[in-house]
Amino acid sequence: MDRFRSIFSKIFTSIFNRLTIIVVLFLAQVVYFGFIIYRFAAYATWINMGFRAVSVLFALYIIWRPANPEYKIGMILGMAIFPEMGVMLFLLFGMSRRSRTLSRRIGDADVRSRQELKQQSDIAGIRDRRRRGTIRYLNRWAGFPAWDHTTARYYPVGDTMFRDMLEDLKHAEHFIFLEYFIVSRGELWDAIYAILKEKAASGVDVRLIYDDIGSIHHIPRHIQRDLKADGIRVMAFNTVKPFLSLVYNNRDHRKISVIDGWVGYTGGANVADEYVNRIVRFGHWKDAGVRLEGEGVWNLTVMFLTMWNAFSEDDADFSMYRPHVWHPESFPSDGMIQPFSDSPLDDEQTGENTYIDILNQARHYVYIYTPYLIIDDDMERALRLAAKRGVDVRIVTPGIPDKPLIFAITRSYYRSLMEAGVKIYEYTPGFIHAKCCLSDDQVAVVGTINFDYRSFYLHFECGCLFTETESVIRDLSADCRETLRRSRQVRKDDLKKHPFGTMAAFFFRIFSPLF
Repeated sequence: MDRFRSIFSKIFTSIFNRLTIIVVLFLAQVVYFGFIIYRFAAYATWINMGFRAVSVLFALYIIWRPANPEYKIGMILGMAIFPEMGVMLFLLFGMSRRSRTLSRRIGDADVRSRQELKQQSDIAGIRDRRRRGTIRYLNRWAGFPAWDHTTARYYPVGDTMFRDMLEDLKHAEHFIFLEYFIVSRGELWDAIYAILKEKAASGVDVRLIYDDIGSIHHIPRHIQRDLKADGIRVMAFNTVKPFLSLVYNNRDHRKISVIDGWVGYTGGANVADEYVNRIVRFGHWKDAGVRLEGEGVWNLTVMFLTMWNAFSEDDADFSMYRPHVWHPESFPSDGMIQPFSDSPLDDEQTGENTYIDILNQARHYVYIYTPYLIIDDDMERALRLAAKRGVDVRIVTPGIPDKPLIFAITRSYYRSLMEAGVKIYEYTPGFIHAKCCLSDDQVAVVGTINFDYRSFYLHFECGCLFTETESVIRDLSADCRETLRRSRQVRKDDLKKHPFGTMAAFFFRIFSPLF
């Protein structure tokens, strides 16, 4: 009887979870729209002409406005194939479609928080003038300064990163800020949750931000109620509200942990068991992350508080969260460390521009980890040009993909890159989810930013630029060598094995900027 109840409970939960309900409600809207059209079937010719006229007007508007060329091609082609649905496609999936609520609330909070971020460390010690230019770019256009009184540790897998994070969480005395795209039930979350409850009960200020769509299928509906009952403050980002909003493209893809203002973590790993290989889904799951200690953690703190204040407006005064408030001693230095955030609500593609800048400066090599390779013409040209200049450009993608269609689109870029001299490797043991870029033993980026449209244009992202940071660059370089050794280099003959899949991938690649 108990086994029957367990099976029934799982089936019931699978059917009546939030995601299923939302899909049903969305389909109800589509059916209702179809019913309206059916009722006016007698006027179908005139309605069709009206749709075509409006689609032409929208196409002219898309051509006129500044936007990514690939986006324009995909949107206009979609209108040409489905003229009756062209306007709906634009309104639902147009890449520039932004939530007015997000733009207003986060924009206002960002203006206030920018006052807290001033460049204080002297960057004149950076030997390379162009590297100093990258730091200035992120400071001026993204608003995040670089810091020298900071040390960092690089983690080649999520397993070891979360092991250290759990220990740091246990030692928290004043506040804990967590912000993740996915929070999922399992051993990792249970371990974190137990610590958060204990710390909240002892008076520590504990807060959690999770993305509603990213976590929608992984956590129970009543999680906010349980967390609040345990004294943990919680916020779901851009909550799904059927019928009230259709703008869900802008997601919070960041991964941030801040402990007492002077210890921080970021990287690619979410709070779920596959990220620490407690469960196996696509072979060995390889991620990457960094632990920061010192003044540079302030950037992560401001990122979190900016997002939090956009929806709660709790903290008018940020001063109590500064690193030296709870750690008055000075911090050692290990090169320049610059955590930064990228927002889809402005017209600055900070993450993509930083990667391109590194490629343009490279003299000897650039090594890249990315789970998805769905890039625009600017990034493709930068990769090809660097290889043509003689730079050793190597990209590691998954050997076992998590999304077959996305992987097919990723592989559709291989041929043109390889013809220019870019070397492509696939991580043989499983799925590589890390997002890293390393160049010339001088500069590196570790964070949440994939080489794809969603990260470059649609998501809130974060990363950390390391300039002449010996420890991180040394360890990431060693990890790259080991990862390349365990990966299989893709040859041109490999691309001939699945011609029909390649054709389908090229078709879907046209529309990839829209989603």
